[in-house]
Amino acid sequence: MSSSKFDIIVYGATGFTGQLVAEYLAANYRGAGSLKWAMAGRSMDKLAAVRDAIGAPADTPLIVADAGDPASLKAMVDQTKSIISTVGPYQLYGSELVALCAASGTDYFDLCGEPVWMRQMIDAHEATAKASGARIAFSCGFDSLPFELGVFFVQEAAKKTLGAPVNRVKGRVRDMKGTFSGGTAASVKATFAAAAKDLSLVALLQNPFVLTPGFEGPKQPRGNKPLLDEDMGSWTAPFVMATINTRNVHRSNLLMNFPYGKDFVYDEMVLTGPGEQGEANAKKLVAAVNAERMGAASGPKPGEGPSKEEQENGLYDLLFVAIAPDGRQVRAAVKGDRDPGYGSTSKMISECAICLLRDTPDVPAGIWTPGAAMGDRLIKRLVDHAGLTFEVEK
Repeated sequence: MSSSKFDIIVYGATGFTGQLVAEYLAANYRGAGSLKWAMAGRSMDKLAAVRDAIGAPADTPLIVADAGDPASLKAMVDQTKSIISTVGPYQLYGSELVALCAASGTDYFDLCGEPVWMRQMIDAHEATAKASGARIAFSCGFDSLPFELGVFFVQEAAKKTLGAPVNRVKGRVRDMKGTFSGGTAASVKATFAAAAKDLSLVALLQNPFVLTPGFEGPKQPRGNKPLLDEDMGSWTAPFVMATINTRNVHRSNLLMNFPYGKDFVYDEMVLTGPGEQGEANAKKLVAAVNAERMGAASGPKPGEGPSKEEQENGLYDLLFVAIAPDGRQVRAAVKGDRDPGYGSTSKMISECAICLLRDTPDVPAGIWTPGAAMGDRLIKRLVDHAGLTFEVEK
C-alpha cells in the first residue's frame, strides 16, 4: 500500500468537474478527524485560485502534476492512498496514471466512458494491480454508476420478491434534465478518431462484452432505432450512453461471479411515450442525437459546464425492470437530484472514493466496477450523501 500522507488527491482540480469534486470535499469533509485531501493540476497559480474560489481552507495542499510529465505523476501517486482523476479523455491523458497507480498499490477512480481504453487498461494492468494491492474503479459518474447500481438494486429486489435474480433487465430513462459534460463529448470524439485510425477497434466498440475478457454472453438488443416496448406500453429511442453503461453492467456480472446468470440480457433506451406521439417523439430524439454527433463541437468544451443554478435544477429518473421467465416483473427507480453530467457526477465519484476508503476497505485488489466492488454500502452512501434515491416501485 502506498503512503498515507493523503487519503485522496483530486487530480484535475482546475477543470470544471474537478473543481466541483474539490468543492464538494471542501464543503462536506473538513474539520477534525476528517479527510486528508489535496488538489492537483498543471498550474500552481490556477490551483490556488480554485482553492480560494470554492472556499477550501487556505492550507489545502496543492500539488503540481501534469499528464505529460510522468515524474510529476509518480510524485503525486506516491503521496496518497487514492486518486480521483477528472482529466479526460482518458485515452489521451490517463494511461500513465493508471499504470502508476496499478504498480504502486494506489487506489484510482475516474469518470471514464471509453470502453476500448478501459479494456486496454484491464489487459495491461489488472495482474499488476492485484499484485500491488491497488483497487482501480472506472466509470464512477453518471456513466455508469446509477445504471450499474440500478441493475444491482432491482436484482436484489427480484431475489426477495421472485426468489432469484432474473436473466432479463431493461433500463429505461424516464426523465432527464441537464447536460452531459464537455469531457464526455471530448471522449466520444477521441474514441471515433482512434477507431478511424485503427479499424480493429470498431469491433471492440460494438461488442457488448468488451469489458469481460474471456467471456462472451448471449446476443444483446442493438438499441439503435426507435422501438415499441410492449412491457412499458411506450415507444423508446436509443440512449446515447447505453454503449458504455451496458458494458459496465456485464462486467459487474462477471466480477460478482455471474449472479444474473451467464445468459443475462440487458439494454437501455429512452421512454418517449405511447401511440403516434410517442413514435414521433422517438424519431425526433434520434434526429437530435444524430445532429449532435455530427456537430459535437456545439456542446460544452472540456473545462466548461452549466451554471450552479442549472446544476441544481437538473435531475434524472431511471427505471429498471427485472423480468422473470414466467413474465413476472419487479420494477425499481433510481433518481438523482442534480444535473447528471456535473452536479450529480461530482458527488458520486467523491462518495465512491470515500466508500472504498471508509466503508469497504477490505475490497480485494484489481480493476473493478464500483457497484461490483461496493454494492449495498455504496448505495447507502449515495442515498445518505449524494442526493440519489433507490426505490422499488409497485
